[in-house]
Amino acid sequence: MRITQQMIFQTSLDNMNSTLSALMESNTEGASQKRINSPSDDPVGMTKVLNDRTTLSSLNQYSANITTAQGWLGLADSTLTQASSVITEIKTLATQAATGTMTADNRQAIGTQVQQYFEELINMANTKYEGQSIFAGQKTSGDAFDETLGLTVNQSGVVSNAGYSISGDSDSTILVQFLKSGPLSNGTAFRYSTDGGNTFSQGTVVDPGGNSKLQLNLGGVDLQLARGTTVTATSATNTNDSTGTWMWVRPAVQYNGNDNSSIAVDPMQGMGSTVEGQAAGNFSGNVLVRINNTASLASNVSYTYSVDGGRTWSASNTSTAHTAASSASLNLPGGILTLYSNGGNLLQAGNMFMVRPSTANINFEIGPSSTITVNGIGSQIFGGLTEVQSNGAWVAASINGASNGSNLFETVGELVGYLETNNQDGVQKCLANLTSSQQTVLNYDASVGGRENRLTTTSDFITNLNTTVTTDMSNTEDVDLSLLMTNLAQQQLAYETVLKATSMINGLSLLNYM
Repeated sequence: MRITQQMIFQTSLDNMNSTLSALMESNTEGASQKRINSPSDDPVGMTKVLNDRTTLSSLNQYSANITTAQGWLGLADSTLTQASSVITEIKTLATQAATGTMTADNRQAIGTQVQQYFEELINMANTKYEGQSIFAGQKTSGDAFDETLGLTVNQSGVVSNAGYSISGDSDSTILVQFLKSGPLSNGTAFRYSTDGGNTFSQGTVVDPGGNSKLQLNLGGVDLQLARGTTVTATSATNTNDSTGTWMWVRPAVQYNGNDNSSIAVDPMQGMGSTVEGQAAGNFSGNVLVRINNTASLASNVSYTYSVDGGRTWSASNTSTAHTAASSASLNLPGGILTLYSNGGNLLQAGNMFMVRPSTANINFEIGPSSTITVNGIGSQIFGGLTEVQSNGAWVAASINGASNGSNLFETVGELVGYLETNNQDGVQKCLANLTSSQQTVLNYDASVGGRENRLTTTSDFITNLNTTVTTDMSNTEDVDLSLLMTNLAQQQLAYETVLKATSMINGLSLLNYM
């Protein structure tokens, strides 16, 4: 076989390229410290590395969520602890004011102190973390609470929670008495005091006509009472007298956030009837209900429902009819939808209703299939007044179904009113309610503490899992440095040898021997 110069050149070039390629590959591994730099290096290993990187990305996000959640809950914890301390101070002052040796001036001075504590509690309830209210449900952009005026009546049943409204502002409690017994009407005489009952101004009820409420002008404050409000006259000026109807227009707080209590029912397209619905229960999300047959509420109504916006539907179900009440009950996941006649009880096939539960919780993902609630519903912690969506009235928040005794803002607002009007009996009543209100705050604080402990445990777990996955990924893709250095030395020597041999071979020629 004849060896030509072209063969020598091509073979030398191939040898140089192969040894240089191996050397460059080792240099790349040395620069990146990675054994796998492209899928072709190790297809199976690269798949495992990509899966590990996805897992690490999720773990890092969980860690970030945990850090943020710890910020929310840590601030809530410290705020509630401070609020409890303020309540303790208020209880101490109320205990002093409840004794019979206190004069009107003494109680007025204590009332000024309690008013300052009242303002401080409002500021605490409006606490924000990174510009977001932590006690406003999901309405985090604004303040959770606003200061306003509320009404206290010494006789139960005279004015309902939603039977009044107040406009205007006052720096002190306004005491209202009536000079004539019976239902209020245009011209009914009353008197009011803005200095704790020391002096009174006269006034008469104004009837604006129509469906408007009756109006009482209290010198810069307008008190509106529902028609049919019946009062009892009193001539007493002693603010501890229990005869007659007494009203205190005193400080109050209204809640601007949302909660989980309301459930809306919206008729959808294609109704063709006047049937309306109300829902009750504990729905985890929206439920879409579809009527399958044309029928009256008094008969069996076939329906299906969807919990994923209409992508999938349940098997057919049958309603429970209540003939006497012209209504029908539909069982749904989480609760019951009740359909009412409202003047016509015929349902058409294809009629649809959307059940929309109010959602106030802000949940953070802290692990696979694991979430934690970081915010609070202020009306269930501090109380105050909440808006009734159906008529727009403001009523005292009911905390866990309990009486207003657990409503902190209403209790402290009434306490200010009683202190400023020298009402010892009212102060004693508020003193008992303060204990219940403080316990509500402490109960929620305990819940926050439990969630903080859970975050600590979860954070440790995520950190350990992150370390395990990182180590596993390193074992797969990281280069062995000792082996790499050996390979580099060998490949460099091989490359130098190829270069030298090629140089020697290319230097050979017959002309050297002629």
